Amino acid sequence: MSVMRLTAAGDAMVFRRLAGEYPGFGALRDFIGRGDFRFLNLETTVHRHETFGAAVSGGSWFCAAPEVLEDMRAFGFNALSTANNHAMDYSHAGLMKTLGYIREAGFACAGTGASMSEAAAPAYVDTSAGRFALIGASSSFHPDAIAGNPARGVPARPGLNAIRFDKIYRLPPDQLEQLRAIADGIRINAADDIYRAQGYRAALKEGVTAFGDLRFEPADEPGNRTAVNEGDMKRVERSISEARFMADCVVVAIHSHEFAGRSLEEPADFLVQFAHRCVDAGADAVIGTGPHLLRPIEIYKGRPIFYSLGDFIIQLETIANAPADMYEKQGLASDSGLDALFENRSGGGKHGLYYERVMFETVVPFWTYEDGALRRLELMPVELNFGAPRSVGGWPRPKSDAGILERLAGMSEAWGTRIRIEDGIGVVEL
Repeated sequence: MSVMRLTAAGDAMVFRRLAGEYPGFGALRDFIGRGDFRFLNLETTVHRHETFGAAVSGGSWFCAAPEVLEDMRAFGFNALSTANNHAMDYSHAGLMKTLGYIREAGFACAGTGASMSEAAAPAYVDTSAGRFALIGASSSFHPDAIAGNPARGVPARPGLNAIRFDKIYRLPPDQLEQLRAIADGIRINAADDIYRAQGYRAALKEGVTAFGDLRFEPADEPGNRTAVNEGDMKRVERSISEARFMADCVVVAIHSHEFAGRSLEEPADFLVQFAHRCVDAGADAVIGTGPHLLRPIEIYKGRPIFYSLGDFIIQLETIANAPADMYEKQGLASDSGLDALFENRSGGGKHGLYYERVMFETVVPFWTYEDGALRRLELMPVELNFGAPRSVGGWPRPKSDAGILERLAGMSEAWGTRIRIEDGIGVVEL
């Protein structure tokens, strides 16, 4: 009988060294170590500030010293995705430095590369249990971050494996007519109309109304819908097909901040579409990261989809340096100091990711396949030391109470997933 074991964690926004074997580290390391394939989303660049910061970032400008990778190895991880909104915080040179350090440290790495072909390619982890493939992608990025292939003598462009999507807003016909009148009155579409007539903009699809960069269509009720970009989807499906041929187990990682409705916990329509099509194409699991909190778990055609595993490490306010642009975003002089920067951004510690408990709560899943069939899926609840001093805050450790699992079980039930608790560990009923 063939048995393949996997563990996974969410976003590691890590910029400082691990403080030795702190309380809870050993139990967490041992749980992660149960997997043959052990995944982490590395949400930072890795270098020694040898390169300048990009003009735009994923929010902050993230950079970790290469030694941090030793600590990720200490947790047991052997596979990383680097496709996320911070991949290009230090521009193309910063990305290439990051990939160099990661490969030197011996990790399998997917999702970014020197070209789109490289960014979209599967990375492989060979184990005694079999061969695992990882494909990484992100739907959250600045357009400058998209990788590109060479063509007719033009070199390739480093970047990430981008998953774009279309978003259409819906309005009843009478409200849509009012919107058109407003657009005409304020001339919001004037420049685009001229460029479209000159052939520099694509024609609008039939029935679609433009309002600046937004697109609207008539409907009975107001709302919106999103759909995955077909070209990007097919690129991932091709990678899955190749990985399916080359490996015994295929995992797709997708970094996606976007959400549906009014809650960050509700995955966007296009993300659900993307995940389902990945499984349809042959993926054995889809691991979501990005919104910094947990999202539902779905078992689709016998394969787990984690719409978000939340954060695994969060050290947002202890970066070593920041480019002048980050200070300017807060209306500060570049010599103001990091304390002034973060105090200003958080309103004196009143808001932001670092001040919301749910951003410090996650799970680490462990799951197994026997002869290709999903047999067990366990969830270790983990908290990141919320409310602790910055020097020790953000490091993960097992959580003994059931609150995290109960919250995840509640949101997953609508997706047909039932989670029971056994000795402090969540167990998905299969």
